[in-house]
Amino acid sequence: MSQIILHGRKAIGGSAAGEAIVSVEPLGGFCAVNAAEGRITERGHELEGQCFAGKILVFSLAKGSSGWSGAYQAARQLGKGPTGLVVKTMNTRAALGAVLMRVPTMTDLDQDPTKVIENGDWVEIDAENGCITVTKQSGRVISGAPE
Repeated sequence: MSQIILHGRKAIGGSAAGEAIVSVEPLGGFCAVNAAEGRITERGHELEGQCFAGKILVFSLAKGSSGWSGAYQAARQLGKGPTGLVVKTMNTRAALGAVLMRVPTMTDLDQDPTKVIENGDWVEIDAENGCITVTKQSGRVISGAPE
């Protein structure tokens, strides 16, 4: 298994590790998730039906209203939230969600996390030191990424 190290900016401090669930598409919140199950429910979304509970949620952008943050906070309060966030493009919805969930969150990475990280990869966030370690599970090596 190969490892890739990403460097970026801490949005919320701390450390977390877990299996990645990755969305290249913008991720909705209010009316797009089932907080009680920790599951994406948005019709037609690439992650429709997938569970994010206890995983590292890697996504390109948060979309929708500020209700985005409430949906993920509710999941966290029910023990069904993600353990950490990796956000390609931080916006107010994702930032507020990270603050309310109080999970380690990183953004502004030196590589596009939605292209480097795949569903099922093992991701370790060390927000205090600004790095993410990705252990590839598929055996796929990303071109140009250090091993």
